[in-house]
Amino acid sequence: MIQYAKIILPKVYLWEKLYKKELQKCVSWSDPKELDELYNWCHENFNDLYSHIHNEVFLGIALKSKNRA
Repeated sequence: MIQYAKIILPKVYLWEKLYKKELQKCVSWSDPKELDELYNWCHENFNDLYSHIHNEVFLGIALKSKNRA
C-alpha cells in the first residue's frame, strides 16, 4: 500500500479534498505496521501544505485502534 500512496499522493496533492480522500484510503488499506512509514513519508513530502490533514487522518486511526484495545 505504501507504494500506491507514493504514486497517487504526489499526483493529487494540489487538490486538498482529493488528497485527504486518497490519504484516508491509503491509511485504511495499510497494514498497521506500515502506518509509521506512511506517516513519515507524508510528513517529509507534504507536511508544509497538509499538516492539519495528516494530524486529523493519523490521529483518527490512532483513536480507533485505541478504542478497539
